[in-house]
Amino acid sequence: MHPASPDTLLAALRWRYAVKKFDPARKIPAATWTALEEALVLTASSTGLQPWKFVVATDPTLKQQLVPAAKGQAQAADCSHFVVFAVRRDLDAGHVDRHVARMAEVRELPVESLGKFRAMVEGNLTKAKAEGRLDTWQTHQVYIALGNFLTSAALLGVDTCPMEGIDPAKMDETLGLAGTGYFTVVACAAGYRSADDKYATTRKVRFKADDVIIRR
Repeated sequence: MHPASPDTLLAALRWRYAVKKFDPARKIPAATWTALEEALVLTASSTGLQPWKFVVATDPTLKQQLVPAAKGQAQAADCSHFVVFAVRRDLDAGHVDRHVARMAEVRELPVESLGKFRAMVEGNLTKAKAEGRLDTWQTHQVYIALGNFLTSAALLGVDTCPMEGIDPAKMDETLGLAGTGYFTVVACAAGYRSADDKYATTRKVRFKADDVIIRR
């Protein structure tokens, strides 16, 4: 692996902003999008449980139908790819079993050898559920995926606009998630900024590093 230079990383993050107006004529190349999907797949999660689905909309008609669920934000229709980040509610033993089976497959291990790991994970879920924080815990995981997606896109020169100002229930209905056990949490439009998006040249406002970083 050849790591990106510090300058490359910082240049990408400084270039990134929440796009207000996409160029609907520009589409993300297939190879670039494949890399971004793999970046989503590679996202870290607590004990590797990956409690999510990433619903990718590219069909123009569907993206237009998503605009009301995005509370009128045109980015949902004008972007190249619209990604909905959905979380699995009430995570159960079946999900843990699928994770353990996949771990055994990838690492070429007998499933039985992962018994202690499985018991530990299921114990954590049982405790979180009893304390009423299971769904909140899983929802937090989705934001790791969103952050990973934003940074990965910036490094590839792809623009994004994360969206929390949406109607999750309407998103679920439009995308056919209702009844699947997965629920929309947040969304992100991806594509390329319009040449006349005035926000592209607006200076990024952040507190100074000394104001937000405590060094010990």
